Amino acid sequence: MTDIRLSSSAFNDHSFITRRYAYEGENVSPPLTWSGAPDDAAELVLLCEDPDAPSGTFAHWIVVGIDPHSDGVEAGQVPSGGTELVNGFGERGWGGPHPPPGDEAHHYVFRLYALSEPCVLPDAPRADQVHQEVEKRELADASLVGLYRR
Repeated sequence: MTDIRLSSSAFNDHSFITRRYAYEGENVSPPLTWSGAPDDAAELVLLCEDPDAPSGTFAHWIVVGIDPHSDGVEAGQVPSGGTELVNGFGERGWGGPHPPPGDEAHHYVFRLYALSEPCVLPDAPRADQVHQEVEKRELADASLVGLYRR
């Protein structure tokens, strides 16, 4: 399987995400860059989830239909060709980190998947539904983890 590389100019892997990107901050999606998607990828799918959420894994951002030839997204923007689905807050698009006050730092896992064919998901999928669908079509993936604590 090909390795995609995923990074952000806003935070390093396993380092803290600033308040600007948090739900109670400006609630702006962070900038991301990627490379190495397979030439035969039909689309990219981006998922940001919090596996430490008290109610179980929580989807903060789900974007399908991303142009497989794109190389990233600026802060607060939608990736090229992408369609944002409804996140765990019940809102379309990015919903920044918002762990319960006093919790240890939560992990915000950004995953970028290159798929062999387009992914069909409901408008407001749970994180596990996204995983089930992309795993059937996955050519490659990458992850980047940011931390946040209130």
